[in-house]
Order: sequence, then structure tokens, then C-alpha cells
Amino acid sequence: MRLTMPLLALLVALVIVASQAVYTVEQTRYAIKFQLGEIIGVNDTAGLYFKVPLVQNVRYFDRRNLTLENSDVDRVVTSEKTPLEVDFVVLWRIVDVRQYYVAVQGNEDAARARLSQTVRSNLAEEFNKSTMHEAISTGRDRIMNETRVKADQDARNIGVEVVDVRLRRVALPADVTGPVYARMESERRRVANELRSLGAAESEKIRADADRQRQVILADAYRQAQKIKGEGDAKAAAIYAAAYSPNPEFYAFYRSLEAYKATFRGRNDLMVLDPSGEFFQYFRNSNGARAPRPVAPAK
Repeated sequence: MRLTMPLLALLVALVIVASQAVYTVEQTRYAIKFQLGEIIGVNDTAGLYFKVPLVQNVRYFDRRNLTLENSDVDRVVTSEKTPLEVDFVVLWRIVDVRQYYVAVQGNEDAARARLSQTVRSNLAEEFNKSTMHEAISTGRDRIMNETRVKADQDARNIGVEVVDVRLRRVALPADVTGPVYARMESERRRVANELRSLGAAESEKIRADADRQRQVILADAYRQAQKIKGEGDAKAAAIYAAAYSPNPEFYAFYRSLEAYKATFRGRNDLMVLDPSGEFFQYFRNSNGARAPRPVAPAK
């Protein structure tokens, strides 16, 4: 009994010491092993590792992507001297944990401050080389990519990689929004007036060309119509001549009847004619012969 208690105490002490001599590294973390404050090893793969209790200690660092959000909206200036408010977010991760610890003592806040400073300076530089239209629309991807590349070059000095830089908001400050919008509206109005002028000139040109073509078409149609009409009249005259040439006297009689019909159509028409004229020859004689004029009696 007297030996059992010391052995049990020794066994418990050994278990405690053994637990202090073993440590595990997960896939999502790095581990740095220190001995009396100096780095003696880095574990960057998952597994089970050993250390000397009380003499050696281990610190862990996250190897996953970390987020840096801009706490304050930055104010930058474009190449046109137009101020813009910019808000961004940065994805970064530790790639060299030994360099990371040496540079910032493993302090994540210090690393974020360093990254924020370099990203802000590079963003301001890229916006200074871009117009407002490029900064807001067409050149946005280029600005983010160039900023990421330059910030990553500086971040390597502290063992960190800049994975991505994203612009969350690019907007005009409230104090310049009104004048800028007014200038944009004026510019758009000028362009619209130019387009309207060009459209009106083109419209007049099209109308003039259409009128010219219309006149040409109408003149050609009139010429064709007159030509066809003349040919028709000639054919009709030829047909009439062929039809009435066997009996000219009948043709003269028929034409006179048509003239009578057209002349005496109205009941109230008044005509002053010589009854002995040729117009009434078929009223006087059925064969149309001219009647002799009456001879005045001798005095």
C-alpha cells in the first residue's frame, strides 16, 4: 500500500509530461516551435509532432484566406482631378510563416495595418492614372489587378500573399456629385443635339433624293402613258376607219346621230343655228342630201 501511492503519482506525472511533449498540427494551420524564445522548427504539414516540455513551446497560425476590410472610405483623385470615394476588401494568407513571425512577430493586426497601407497607396496611384469613366466602368478590373500585383510584391516581405483586391464601392463625394452630374448632363445634351442635327440633315437629304426619284418616276410614267394613249388612239382610229370605210355615208349618219344625242340632252338648252346648215342635214332629208335653198319670189 505504501508503494502504490508513489507509483500512482509517478504514473500520473509521466502522463502529464507525455501529453505536454506531443502536439498536433491541423491542415488549416501552421505551427512554429520555439526553444527559449528562438525558432527551432516550422511545421507546415498536418500531423503529430513532439517537443520538450517546459523548454519548448508551439504557436499556431491560420493558413486559410483571411479578410481585410477597409474601415474608412478612402478619397482618391482621378487623372481628371475628380475626387472619388473608394471602399475595398482584400483577401490575404500567410505563405511563409517563419518570415511572417520575424516581420510582424506573428501579430495579425500589425500585418493588416501593413497590408492596408500598401493597398491604399497602390489604389491611389492607379486611380491617379485613370479617368473617371475608367475608374467607374471600363478600367475597374485593371485597377484591381494592378493594385493586387503591387501590393503582393510588398506583402511577400512579411511572408504574406495578397490573393485578391476587390472594390466594393466607387462613388463621387456628396460635395461634387451635383456639379459633375450637371456637367455630364450638359455633355450628353450637346451630343444629343449633334446627333439630332446630323439626323435632320440626313433626313433632308433622303427626302430630296426621294422627291427627285418621284419626279423622275412620274415623268417616265406620264411619258409611257401618253405613248400608250397615242398608240391606242391610232389603233382606234385605224379600227374606225377599217370599220366605216365600206360605207362612208353610214359612218357620217352615225356620227351625226351621236352629235344629236350629245347636243339635245338638256331640255332647256338653247342653240342659235342656221336650219339650212350641214348639222341638220339628216333632219331635212333621210339620205342626208343638202336641200336646195328656197328661191325668193320676183318682185
